[in-house]
Amino acid sequence: QVQLIESGGGLVQAGDSLRLSCTASGRTFSTYAIGWFRRGPGKEREFVASINWNGGISNYADAVKGRFTVSRDNAKNAAYLQLNNLKPEDTAVYYCAARGGPYYYTKGEEYDYWGQGTQVTVSS
Repeated sequence: QVQLIESGGGLVQAGDSLRLSCTASGRTFSTYAIGWFRRGPGKEREFVASINWNGGISNYADAVKGRFTVSRDNAKNAAYLQLNNLKPEDTAVYYCAARGGPYYYTKGEEYDYWGQGTQVTVSS
């Protein structure tokens, strides 16, 4: 069992940056793949980025590739999502999710544990 808490969201202007954190409880964080997802206003939840258990491989949605960076620090039981050059269309609630397994995973249904989300709002 793992509990996830996201933080770091806020209201920013287009072109600004934010760093989201996902802090986990439990001693098995280092064995979990981490995914980041978002749900914009009136939209379906969508995949943003994911990283495997040791940070060796990661994957990004095309919409954020080159602007967002996912990372993790297993010693701190934390994962991060660096959001650069934010756009109004990035406005959403951002969620982190976790699951066991050696790879990264891009589908929400593949994840077992979810945080409560953190709001990111980007004004034009």
